[in-house]
Amino acid sequence: MSVIISNDFLQATIDEKGAELTSLRANEIEYIWQADPKYWNRHAPFLFPFVGRLKDNQYTYKGQTYSMGQHGFARDKNFQVIEQTKDKATFLLESDEETKKVYPFDFALTISYEIWGEGVRIRFNVENTGTEEMIFALGGHPAFNIPLTNDLSFEDYFIAFSPQKSRVKIPLEGPYANLDQKTIGQTNTNIQLSRELFKEDALIFETRGLNAYTLGSEESSHSVTLAYNNIPYVGLWSPYPTEAPFVCIEPWWGFADTVDSTGRLEDKEGMNRLAVNENFKTEFSITVS
Repeated sequence: MSVIISNDFLQATIDEKGAELTSLRANEIEYIWQADPKYWNRHAPFLFPFVGRLKDNQYTYKGQTYSMGQHGFARDKNFQVIEQTKDKATFLLESDEETKKVYPFDFALTISYEIWGEGVRIRFNVENTGTEEMIFALGGHPAFNIPLTNDLSFEDYFIAFSPQKSRVKIPLEGPYANLDQKTIGQTNTNIQLSRELFKEDALIFETRGLNAYTLGSEESSHSVTLAYNNIPYVGLWSPYPTEAPFVCIEPWWGFADTVDSTGRLEDKEGMNRLAVNENFKTEFSITVS
């Protein structure tokens, strides 16, 4: 089932499966990718309790081995709707016997959407409901239609960074992060979209403080912006070499295994740790024009 929230300008549709944003419409424009399986059969999944791929799709914790596919399991789980008004909806996923088979922690993950003005605010709350420290990653993966209107092409768009400054870039070696080969990414200016831009898979940057990323075109007044405060990483991705008509802007609290990963969850880079009965709260926003 889906939940619809709206105001006089904007309408958002969220699927109970994965608490996934499947539509964001304004100006008679659909801003969210519509999951054509020819290119990618998802819209805007959430990544939990891992971001990216684990070596051999597995990890160990306290000597026990667990299997886990790319990006974790939350995107394929049915969430419970625990609040719904005209402009707000909140979804809950809790650990159960099935999740404990692949992830040994007790948790409650709450995702809420709230429409305001020309945007939607997406808030997260991760609660450790278990009896030991919890180790997890979290990520957003929204895909935006590019071009937004039929009279333009993919290459007519650019990514604008705010603030305009250089950011540390984390390269991928296959599906894994190579932290020894970090470079400085030239995000101090707009980057024109091209297929070749994503030849090496996602562009991953370390981020601090306030950040905003806009997909826009000099040929159009319509754009989409994703913004946040104090999220440590962002991924920018469009599948290559297919000419997929979308770009993902992905705020991440974690990343894939490194090329030299031990496979031990206790050693995994970029993870978050949460004490018993504590909460991890964060958010990002999407605005459109």
